[in-house]
Amino acid sequence: MSRKPPNKSGRAANEPAADASRGNDSSSGASPGDASPGDASPGDASPVRDAVLDLPSPWRLHYGDELAHARVAFRLAGPEEAPVIAVLGGISAHRIVCGAEGWWPELVGPGHGVDTRNFRVLGIDYLGGRGGSSAPVPGGRFPPLSSYDQAEALRHIAAHLGLESLHAIVGASYGGMVALCFAERHPAMVGRIVVLSAADKSQVLSTAWRSVQRQIVREAIARGDGASGLKLARALAMATYRSSVEFELRFGGPPVRDADRFRFPIEDYLFARGDDYVQKYRAETFLALSESIDLHRMDATRVRTPATLIAVREDQLVPFNDMQGLAARLNGPRQLIEINSIFGHDAFLKEGAALTPIVKRAVTEQLI
Repeated sequence: MSRKPPNKSGRAANEPAADASRGNDSSSGASPGDASPGDASPGDASPVRDAVLDLPSPWRLHYGDELAHARVAFRLAGPEEAPVIAVLGGISAHRIVCGAEGWWPELVGPGHGVDTRNFRVLGIDYLGGRGGSSAPVPGGRFPPLSSYDQAEALRHIAAHLGLESLHAIVGASYGGMVALCFAERHPAMVGRIVVLSAADKSQVLSTAWRSVQRQIVREAIARGDGASGLKLARALAMATYRSSVEFELRFGGPPVRDADRFRFPIEDYLFARGDDYVQKYRAETFLALSESIDLHRMDATRVRTPATLIAVREDQLVPFNDMQGLAARLNGPRQLIEINSIFGHDAFLKEGAALTPIVKRAVTEQLI
């Protein structure tokens, strides 16, 4: 079934053109690889635990490759003995979910959708990504990764922590893909899933856009300048994360002519986002996890875990029809909730007020 909250307004018109937006799949603070157990808490006096778990070696991946000495970093934050919710974001997210350095403070924290007064929050550094988990090194080869591989790493963390099951997994974008894979493979280990802007397979047009982004990065790496390629790829990606309505509101003014050419208002925004991204992320990790998104394909008919799906009408990367199809294929209790947002795919990062009551209900109420 589908429920639709009130339509969202066009707040983006009031945002500065060179905002510090994290954009899709990105973080906001210092490198999580530098985090220590005493770093940002969920907003109260609850304990925070950072650790790196060595996975069985060699670690066999979904596509048959092996990782020697594989490891995955995680953070567990929140009241002792409280139920644990794994919170997973896009490919640039990391284990620090809430607090000053967290990538999702709009939705995770005291009184928020995932209330850290009532739940412990488990965040991970993705295999192949940013932070303390196994990842590509410059110039090195890294095997292809599946969203199933991230789900397996999460399962090992839960077992290491002595958890019989997770209360829930809340996953947005790539994290939603991982949540679906986890529910398919390990239904007894999760009570419910909340999936924002993710389906059971990648949409072909979205793969087309990301394929061009990856080729830009590969060619730049071949020239010895991966950062410049990553900047361009990120700028291109931002045009797919947001909506035409937002861009028209913010950047619809006329171009300005300088000595050499005309400059369009949107250019400064896109390339500023690219410049910001290369300060925090490496080209090689982008390639690994961007490819993993497009490799994603799971069997939704095997999922019987209660699921709340949240779709954004303006999402170019995960169209509403794809979320409808996913809902139809799931075989457990499920609800599909649609929202409107000029932020498109980035709505999960920008629409905290709209998403908070939806997520709060999803992690506390039992679907029938």
